Amino acid sequence: EYHVPVLLKESVDGLDIRQGGVYLDLTFGGGGHSGEILKRLDAEGCLLGFDQDEDALANVPEDDRFIFVNHNFRYLRNFMRYYGYEEADGILADLGVSSHEFDEAGRGFSFRFEAELDMRMNQRSKLTAATVLNTYDAEQLTAIFRNYGEVENARRLVDLIVKARANQEIKTSEAFYQIILPCIPKLKEKKYLAKVYQALRIEVNGELEALEEERRRQKKPGAFGRGTASNEMCTFLIVNISSLQLIPINMIAYRSQYGSVSPSAIVGPALAATAVSTLTGVAYCLLKRRR
Repeated sequence: EYHVPVLLKESVDGLDIRQGGVYLDLTFGGGGHSGEILKRLDAEGCLLGFDQDEDALANVPEDDRFIFVNHNFRYLRNFMRYYGYEEADGILADLGVSSHEFDEAGRGFSFRFEAELDMRMNQRSKLTAATVLNTYDAEQLTAIFRNYGEVENARRLVDLIVKARANQEIKTSEAFYQIILPCIPKLKEKKYLAKVYQALRIEVNGELEALEEERRRQKKPGAFGRGTASNEMCTFLIVNISSLQLIPINMIAYRSQYGSVSPSAIVGPALAATAVSTLTGVAYCLLKRRR
């Protein structure tokens, strides 16, 4: 199976679907969330699904109410206007990597396989994990591993990378593993590698830049939603597969000088956080419209 959505019913319940409304699934993937949303829409409803991974095309449903956009969700406003929509009733984003991408050895997302260091969700993009490792300077790499992966010994990690690449380009997961092996903590290898790979993946795919762009757009009351005259906003729901991902997301609020790392700061003061919980390592953040 391509991907099993986390908290499927809970997240779609949180959108408070209006049968004839307009909704956005920013991370279509295997189509699990989109399928559940479509079940709750009537003939007048519409759902736009975004995914930059071409593999997701195989999961597009045959449904006249669904529009698939094979691009990063940072372009959502352009495509909404292209298809004749100015407002949305709800937005859902299931951030992270799908199980399909992890399990496809050749994509390079997992340290479980020997593969080229790729990690591109958009396979048309030129930037790969190998490019990052071989061309970024030491300060850039250190910032990436600290900010996007919370790697505690980021400086030592980068020193090993810079020293190794001076002799030979780093191309594969096995070569990378052998290079950084001296700084991997004993008994915590998988957790450490997960942080390192997460940091590289976020940089390669510009994941935080896309979220930050949307946060900036949501900064002004009435920026994107129904009934702006009454200050009613659309629902923005974020599901994080890994609780670790709350860390870099919260950093957006810090970098944006909100002075807070509260969930409401992620998408702007016009939205209020109504539920934040952690269930079996899954971070679930629900941002509901004010009524």
